[in-house]
Amino acid sequence: MGDIVNGHYDGSNDSVTEIMASLDSYSEIIDGWAWRVAETFVRDIDRQNAKEWRQYSSDIGAEIRNIVENTPTGHAIRSLVEEQVRYIKSLPLEAADRIYDIHNRAIEAVVSGGRAKPFADEIAASGDVAKSRAALIARTETGRASTALTQIRALSLGSEGYIWRTADDGDVRHSHDLMNGKFVRWDSPPVLDGMTGHAGALPNCRCYCEVIFPRVPFAMKRAA
Repeated sequence: MGDIVNGHYDGSNDSVTEIMASLDSYSEIIDGWAWRVAETFVRDIDRQNAKEWRQYSSDIGAEIRNIVENTPTGHAIRSLVEEQVRYIKSLPLEAADRIYDIHNRAIEAVVSGGRAKPFADEIAASGDVAKSRAALIARTETGRASTALTQIRALSLGSEGYIWRTADDGDVRHSHDLMNGKFVRWDSPPVLDGMTGHAGALPNCRCYCEVIFPRVPFAMKRAA
């Protein structure tokens, strides 16, 4: 995306139109690649999540382990893959919208007697902005996918909820720290900082679910 933008913006409406059209086309060009990446991403998380459950097999017993290993996760996996594809393909579209907005602000600045260069620099940095956005999505979606699969497997065993656990370090957000040790029902995710979600499923969240069963509690701690 940085290559598409760099060197093409000259302050004119035509250059903005050209960049936006190229980014729109790029979003469609990467469709097949996005599906391959998303499927690999979600399958890897599913394997890791299943491995974590197996590590606790001695605690939950053979009969319960059989239920966990045969829990139908196919629908959730397909849904997660589709969402990852949407996120990947949205990056160039978000970049196009951002460039359009910056260009309009540049025009307003020039009309008011200001300079256009700061806005041109903003547009040139679009590749870095998209990269940062992609990194945030990757971190957030890793946790969200893991939590979703944990929830499905926990529900199959009759779990009604979990104990919220934090990473227990200085980077834990205050709102998440307040949740530490609290019981959360699967059907009632909390609202933190204006966002609704379970432990590990919110942006940049490193918290995890300590799954609670009617008789056997154990922690499903996601690998770092």
